[in-house]
Amino acid sequence: MGILDGYRVVDLSIAMAGPLAAMRLGDLGADVVKVEPPAGEWQRHAPAGGATGSRLNASFLALNRNKRSLAVDLKSAGGRAVVHDLVRRADVFLQNYRPGVAERLGVDYAAIRELNPGIVYVSVSGYGDSGPYAARPGQDLLLQAMTGAMYSVGRAADPPAPSGTYAVDALTAYSAFEGALAALLHRERTGEGQLVTVNMLDAAIAAQMQELSVFTVGGVPQRRGEEPHGHTYIRAPYGVFATKDGHVALAMPDLTALAAALELPALARYDADTDGHTRRDEITELVRGRLPRRTSDEWLEIFTEHGVWAGPVHTYADVVADPQVRHNGSFVTYRHPAEGEVTTPGFPYGFSATPPEVRRGAPLVGEHTREILAELGYPDAQVAGLLDGGAVRAEEGA
Repeated sequence: MGILDGYRVVDLSIAMAGPLAAMRLGDLGADVVKVEPPAGEWQRHAPAGGATGSRLNASFLALNRNKRSLAVDLKSAGGRAVVHDLVRRADVFLQNYRPGVAERLGVDYAAIRELNPGIVYVSVSGYGDSGPYAARPGQDLLLQAMTGAMYSVGRAADPPAPSGTYAVDALTAYSAFEGALAALLHRERTGEGQLVTVNMLDAAIAAQMQELSVFTVGGVPQRRGEEPHGHTYIRAPYGVFATKDGHVALAMPDLTALAAALELPALARYDADTDGHTRRDEITELVRGRLPRRTSDEWLEIFTEHGVWAGPVHTYADVVADPQVRHNGSFVTYRHPAEGEVTTPGFPYGFSATPPEVRRGAPLVGEHTREILAELGYPDAQVAGLLDGGAVRAEEGA
C-alpha cells in the first residue's frame, strides 16, 4: 500500500510537466484518473525520437504509468457532467491548459471548488496565469533560453546551448508534485483545500538560485571564456575534457591533487579560489592539453587514487549497463498488456515501509471509462447513452 493510497487525483494535463507530476502521485499510491479527449492526449501522438510502440509510444509509456484513462469530450454537457461527478470524490485536480481554456471548459478553480471545497487544485502554466507573457507558448527550450540558463555554459564565441534533457519540464513537474503534497498536508491539518499555481518560468528561475544570486547579490555577471567551461560561475577546471579515447568530466577538483594526478606541477601554482575564476582559460588549457595522453579509464583510475573529483561521460547504453545504476534499481521492468515487457526509469525516492511500485502500465485511451463510470454509480443505460452520444469513449474490449 502506497503513502497516498485512498487519495484520488484527476489529471487533465498533457505533454510532460503535468503528466509527470500526476504520475509521481500515482507512484506513491494515489488513484490517478487521466481525463483525456476521445482522440487521446497529445503525447500519445507525438512519440519522442520517433519511438512508437504497438499501441502506445515510448514517451507516453514513460509519463503515464499508474493511471487509469477516462476519455471524455469536455465540450459536451454530458462529458463535463462526468468530470464534475468525478471531482466531487477527488482530492487533487491537476491541469496545464493555456490561460483561459479551463474557464471555457468549465473546469477552472472557481467551478471545481464550488463542487468540492476541499479540493487541492494544481494549475501549471508556462509563464503564469496573467501578465505580459501569459499567452506565450510554454515550451522547455524557450524557457531555458529566456531564464538565462543557456548562457551558463559554452565558449563566448559559440551560441548559447540548451540542456540535453527537458530540464524545465522536469523541474516544473516536481514543483507541481511538491505543491500538491504540501497542500494535501495543509488540508490534513486544517480541512482546507486551496489553489496551487506553478509555472515553468518561476521553476526554471528557482532552480538557478545559486547562479542568479551570484548575479543579484554578488554583482558578478555571467562570463563565458575562450575555452569551453562547464559553468560560468564555477571555478576551473570544470566541465568535459577529451581523453585519448573519449571524454571525462572534472568537477572543480583540488588543484594540488589534480597537479599530482596529471604530473603537471605548473597547475599547483594556481590558487583555486582566486585564479580558478580569474584565470579560468589558462587552467582549462593546461588540463585540456594533458588529458589526451591517456584513455578515459586510465585517467579515472588515477583520479580515484588521488581523490580528484572526476567521472565518466556515459551514453544511454552505458547508463543502463552501469553497475551502480543496476545496484540502485534505477530502472523498472514490468509487463504491459499492450506493449509487452517495458523498461523505463523508476522512482527517484525509496520508502522503507511504503515502497513505490508499478501497479499498472500506461492506459489505452478510455481503457477505464466504463469502470470509472460504474464507480460513480452510472447505470448501464446511462453509460450506453453517453457512449452513443460521443460524450465519452471506452476502448474496445475495455
